[in-house]
Amino acid sequence: MSRHKQQLIKSSFILLLAFSTAFFSRLVDTAGAPATINFVHLAVVPAASLYLVVSSRTKLLKQIISAQVLLFSLLFFLLSVITSAFFNYAGFINIALSYLLWVEAYIFLCAFVSIPLSVDSVASIKTWLMRISIFHIGLALLQKVLLEVGLLKTTKMNILQDNIQGVFYLSGGGHVIGASVSIAFAAYCFSQSKFSLTFKMGVLVAAMTQLVVADAKQVLFVSFAAWLILILTKVADIKKVLIYGTLGALSLAILVWCVNNFEAFRGFKTWIRPEIYGPQGEARLLKLSSIHIIQSYHENFLHWLFGLGPGHTVERLGGWMIPKYESLLKPLGVTSHPVSQEVWDAFFSSWLGGKSSMFSPFFGWAGMWGDLGIVGLIAYGSILAAIWVYICADDLSKFLLLTVVVNGLIFAQMQEPGYMLYTTLVIGLRFQERVLEEGQRSHHRLVVH
Repeated sequence: MSRHKQQLIKSSFILLLAFSTAFFSRLVDTAGAPATINFVHLAVVPAASLYLVVSSRTKLLKQIISAQVLLFSLLFFLLSVITSAFFNYAGFINIALSYLLWVEAYIFLCAFVSIPLSVDSVASIKTWLMRISIFHIGLALLQKVLLEVGLLKTTKMNILQDNIQGVFYLSGGGHVIGASVSIAFAAYCFSQSKFSLTFKMGVLVAAMTQLVVADAKQVLFVSFAAWLILILTKVADIKKVLIYGTLGALSLAILVWCVNNFEAFRGFKTWIRPEIYGPQGEARLLKLSSIHIIQSYHENFLHWLFGLGPGHTVERLGGWMIPKYESLLKPLGVTSHPVSQEVWDAFFSSWLGGKSSMFSPFFGWAGMWGDLGIVGLIAYGSILAAIWVYICADDLSKFLLLTVVVNGLIFAQMQEPGYMLYTTLVIGLRFQERVLEEGQRSHHRLVVH
């Protein structure tokens, strides 16, 4: 085996190993490993990604430009986090954890698109993606059976459906994260022309079954919203608008029919309650409570620009990690802010609190704005723009990126490492597949001429 081929295999192995430290951490934790296993990926993924970027020897201009643009946007976001921390006296550990929780997956994506991969390496990654995805869906459906017969117990998540999580067993919101990953895999399968229609439909049915039995209805809401936004980006291409619009309308019609005719879909009717969505409706008041509480602490223009500091409001670090791991993080100099507890108080005082994450005041965009202000939002937007323009190889990649954006309006999924790394893995894989396809077409033209 040539040295170059060994390097390609080594790069893909490092990439997948880093991914696995996050994707399977919950499962390993549940199996009995120390809780600190959930932090390992925060060191491994950036370190592995940095190594791959630095050691990359690609000469393909598309890869070089894509990686550089994404890298510059990541540095811009880092600068916004540091600036916010400086003005709000946040701890260094706040900077490190906040930055990694927001962009770990994009650092991984930067490494993925920067390395040259052979046809065999891309095929190996694709095979591995299929295997872990099928394992995840199969595990989730098995959990459904084991929970019903009593061989698996519902833990602090007393609702049986909330425990159907696949590889994310047991984690808060794992049923939604698990269903999101499965739907993303089903979408990827439909992008592959070499997959048989039978296989594609089988994966879709299995993923939808998982979504229904886990009662993860918000995943469908996110998918429809992302699909609608994707259609709006295609207004210059009437043919695609008609095709995508027809597919969306047909899917929605099938869903409505299922909701009205099958008992398994009755959960989709639970929150069809117009009275809670009005100006004084409980859903609206609870959802926006974090915005109002954060605003009440804005004392000057700098708070509007740079927020209240990384980890100081309602994102994953301030909302969950600092309270949960305080004994571990306090000696490292972590800082906190009263906003987080005040929002939790509002959450628990509402009769809707805990009923559905759809109404949670702890959601991605609110947390980013609260922590990092308008500058942080702009910096993060530059990352999304870089990926959209330079890395998204097709409409599947754009659809998946849009699901991240929509999820940011609901809960903390923008900072969920397993979901985010899976999404960027698929986007990166489609990028590499497109690079190979373009290379093969160029070679074919040279041979013909």
